[in-house]
Amino acid sequence: MRKTTAKTAAQQPDWDEAELAAVIEELRSRAPLVDAGSCHALRGELEVVARGEAFVIQGGDCAEPFADSAAPRVQRKAALLDVLGDLVEHVAGLPVVRVGRLAGQYAKPRSSPTETGADGTVLPVYRGDAVNDPAPEPGARRADARRLLRAYDHAATALDALFLNQFLLPTAGLSPTYVSHEALLLDFERALVRPDGLRGGWYGSSGHMLWIGERTRQLDGAHLEFAATVNNPVGVKIGPTATADDVAAIIELLAGGHRAGRLTLIVRMGARTIGTALPLLLTGLGHRARDVVWLCDPMHGNTVRSASGRKTRVVSDVAAEVEAFCAVLRAHGVYPGGLHLELTPDDVTECVDTHDRLAVDDFPRFESACDPRLDGEQAERVVRLAAELLRR
Repeated sequence: MRKTTAKTAAQQPDWDEAELAAVIEELRSRAPLVDAGSCHALRGELEVVARGEAFVIQGGDCAEPFADSAAPRVQRKAALLDVLGDLVEHVAGLPVVRVGRLAGQYAKPRSSPTETGADGTVLPVYRGDAVNDPAPEPGARRADARRLLRAYDHAATALDALFLNQFLLPTAGLSPTYVSHEALLLDFERALVRPDGLRGGWYGSSGHMLWIGERTRQLDGAHLEFAATVNNPVGVKIGPTATADDVAAIIELLAGGHRAGRLTLIVRMGARTIGTALPLLLTGLGHRARDVVWLCDPMHGNTVRSASGRKTRVVSDVAAEVEAFCAVLRAHGVYPGGLHLELTPDDVTECVDTHDRLAVDDFPRFESACDPRLDGEQAERVVRLAAELLRR
């Protein structure tokens, strides 16, 4: 925990305060990574989603490595989002808003501050490249505030590659790809807040859309307080323990007085829980459920372990949560607005197709720095299912 304002911020690293102060001063002097106009453009597109006239595909790495800021990597990831978006447009006949977990997803909340290495050594947990290094060594795992400057630099490089791909090369007809990440490291996020010259007030210049995670959405916490101060479209992850009163308070704080499209609720309940938890939530919210965009994150609630303890996800569970999400929302007169997926264009073996594969324990290409991702073919299957459900 860290006091960033009068409110406490959960999941903050144990920074060296002198290093952090120097880094914050430097970040405040740097140019914005994204402009306010593109953030407002995304808000406008999400307003169309809230009316049931478009669909969101939001996806990318669990923990984005700095190395992936190189142009070929960024363009491959954007290309996969385009493939998935085109699939929905073809099958469901709806325009698709493409949002990458890209150019900023450099930090992760963790369930424990430490982990035990293969040799029995207890180490600080890896929290993403913006905080420490995944190498299983004590020195590498120290929270290093100077890595926040590297996070800025790599995000800028990735954005340059993305915008070059979209606007300067002969890619006529491609929809824009917006960037998003979890606004976890509040020292970083606050240092990149800039004046909004278009609408007044302030916006977070670290990305077009910023979201607050399930572990940091406390009503009395600093993360929601931060989200309320910026004009960006913002998201909040909603897990199975969220109550209607909790979510109603979040809607009032972040969407009250705003047009639809300002707030996106990203549901991550798990295939076994969503059929019970989501109806209770929607019933409790009543008409307020129509004031926001609803996305399905079918990844985080469906994490399991293989026979040897390898963290993975079962694609049949992912699909089941997507199907239940769409059915429950429609039964309550609310539009299923999109999918939030951890995925990669790489040929990896991180998620398994069915539960019987958990016993095989064959993950020869598990390359994620943190949680398992869908490969391209698995992602296409999940997205096609969602598109077919939209058409029914």
